[in-house]
Amino acid sequence: MKALNPPIADWSGRRVWLVGASTGIGLACAQQMRQAGAEVIISARKPQGILDWAAQDAGVQWQPLDVTVQADVQATAQKILAQGPLDMVVYAAGHYKAQRATAMDLPQLLQHQSVNYQGALQVLDAVLPSLLAQGHGHISLLSSVAGWRGLPNGLAYGPTKAALTHLAETLYLDLQDAGIGVSVVNPGFVDTPLTAQNEFTMPALISPEQAAQAMLQGWARGAFDIHFPKRFTLWLKLLRILPYRWYFPLVRRFTGL
Repeated sequence: MKALNPPIADWSGRRVWLVGASTGIGLACAQQMRQAGAEVIISARKPQGILDWAAQDAGVQWQPLDVTVQADVQATAQKILAQGPLDMVVYAAGHYKAQRATAMDLPQLLQHQSVNYQGALQVLDAVLPSLLAQGHGHISLLSSVAGWRGLPNGLAYGPTKAALTHLAETLYLDLQDAGIGVSVVNPGFVDTPLTAQNEFTMPALISPEQAAQAMLQGWARGAFDIHFPKRFTLWLKLLRILPYRWYFPLVRRFTGL
């Protein structure tokens, strides 16, 4: 099968900016990229344990950033780009709180929108001119299978992830001829601080390290749609194409909601 993107198998010397990578999937991805030889720049609101890592490894850089503040995104991107071109930008910032329409919380809805989607737009606005000028690079957006179809408790989170997936599809069509690769990452359940809030058993739960490995394997294949674990996501792919008269009863049956 023909790769949709230029495959990325050799990370030596590649310069990658990971946004929203202080914990979970983003941090695990940064660690595996660094082990493979990439120079990684990590941004998030809180450094967690990254400052100690950066102090010991010149190939790791920490740049604090709140993706909801446009001026900060622009300033941080300019600082990073002034130090050299970027080969890849990974948007992994995320906010999650379960919510149903019977208990609608508008501030939380807007917070999801601000972090999960608007933040991605602001990062894209800051880096795309440089990527277009250099004629190469890769943009990867961390979405979720929760955005594939509507799910109970997903009123705030799911629509923002659906928007990210749609955004990645459009970016791919617009940027392919400009030499810029685009991918969208759709994880199932991954053991992170976000999913730790869930009060139900999460099927096919994997570690952040397993998620990061699947991402690097997807980029090495030149994939556009990187989803995992397959034993879970392939079933969701099937649900994605079912007509509503079958889909809604099935979701109610399996979730009990």
